[in-house]
Amino acid sequence: MAVLKLDISKSGVTLTPAMKSRASEALSLLYSKQGAGNDFLGWVHLPSSITAEEIARIEATAQHLRACAEVIVCIGIGGSYLGARAVAEAMSDSFAFLQGNKGPKVVFAGQNLSEDYTYELLDAVREKSLAAIVISKSGTTTEPAVAFRIIKAEIEKRYGKQGAAERIVAITDRARGALKTLATNEGYPTFVIPDDVGGRFSVLTPVGLLPLAAAGVDIASLVRGAQEMEKDTDESVPFDENLSAQYAAVRYALYESGKKIEILGSYEPKLQYINEWWKQLYGESEGKDGKGLFPASVTLTADLHSMGQYVQEGERTMFETILSVASSKHEVRIEPDAENLDGLNYLAGKRLSEVNRMAELGVQLAHVDGGVPNIRVEMPAIDEHSLGALLYFFEKACGISGYLLGVNPFNQPGVEAYKKNMFALLEKPGYEAESKAIKARLK
Repeated sequence: MAVLKLDISKSGVTLTPAMKSRASEALSLLYSKQGAGNDFLGWVHLPSSITAEEIARIEATAQHLRACAEVIVCIGIGGSYLGARAVAEAMSDSFAFLQGNKGPKVVFAGQNLSEDYTYELLDAVREKSLAAIVISKSGTTTEPAVAFRIIKAEIEKRYGKQGAAERIVAITDRARGALKTLATNEGYPTFVIPDDVGGRFSVLTPVGLLPLAAAGVDIASLVRGAQEMEKDTDESVPFDENLSAQYAAVRYALYESGKKIEILGSYEPKLQYINEWWKQLYGESEGKDGKGLFPASVTLTADLHSMGQYVQEGERTMFETILSVASSKHEVRIEPDAENLDGLNYLAGKRLSEVNRMAELGVQLAHVDGGVPNIRVEMPAIDEHSLGALLYFFEKACGISGYLLGVNPFNQPGVEAYKKNMFALLEKPGYEAESKAIKARLK
């Protein structure tokens, strides 16, 4: 039985045999490796290739970092950051910051160039013991490279170069690149980013697994969930039982019908960074050649009091995919009140999860009535097993979706444009001509 449930009954789409066939063909391309970007398909069989020995090594390294540091700074950007943060946020206590010391904390850097953010991070860890995980295939991506230079200097100032080698772990290319060279020269323990796995598909490699293990997440359970979903979405699974193929086919049919925006929503705020990870996965994979759904997200019910108006009555260019959670981890019931001034006694005795679920179902019907098709993905609970299944479900559907669109889902040529301009403005060596031209444009 599949870990997740998919409900497409309110999508307004009737999948034709031709559409089912096209989606199945797109799925098969992920296995035959005959499609565009076929040198970045290592993620397809990744969950089943992870061994108990690999997990044990990752967990041992994470335990070493947890033993020597109160704060572990995870440095990366994009796919080298979002997957780990998404699962870590989902599995964390929302108010851990109020509860004092409950074990080492994993914090993130290198995902921005904000001077204030970096200063505040350094200030916050001034009296805390420190370690770092740095993630970069090349070691030269500007944002994480700048952050690592700063964090590395702080660690070396405190513990010396030998001490730093005990507190810094690099996740990088197997054999080449600036970070690999530095790790070899300095004696940092290293883990490999597989050559055939792109950043946004890398959460189940050490890129995601080591920071998550350092944060206290059960990575073995996360991997098991992904392994189950890998089997459940294999090319041998019939279309009508293959959740990833169905999701990809429905969203493509909606795109073809004129829906250009997909909104991912959830009624659990812990899943906010799952939304952020999903936005990168689909935006970077599909948004090219003048094509692709625009991925947006909302956190509900909060955004019903802001974005809800537009979703209900704005332009009919969107559809919703809702992440639904079947059961809560904790129980809170609404108490009766003798005066009932707020008029809520009709809810007395009910669990908040029941009220939340009725809000979810009521909104679904209202939005469908308002012309917004709805897809629903239900996970049993917010736990590692379910999250592992969810991550792989979305990854597989993303690969299928890209091939249905006719794009290469595994490259990202568009992200290079801003880098060239930034390097020219910063007068990076080798960009002299571009620097002169771009500065003239800004006058």
